[in-house]
Amino acid sequence: MAKPGQHVVPNGSKWSVRRAGASKASGTFTTQGEAIAKARDTAQKQKTELFIHGRDGRIRERNSYGTDPHPPKG
Repeated sequence: MAKPGQHVVPNGSKWSVRRAGASKASGTFTTQGEAIAKARDTAQKQKTELFIHGRDGRIRERNSYGTDPHPPKG
């Protein structure tokens, strides 16, 4: 099961942005950078997480834009 938030995933030679659990991509882009920019904007607006996958499909980076349950002090 996909983790909640926005996922940047490989799609052939392109990159797609998918909401967790969605069957269709919300957008497909030529570069990973373009997909990340769109996914980051959406994640910030929805206060969710952003998961960036590598070409192998594994999560290589993760950013939280929501309200963390236990924010670090300092």
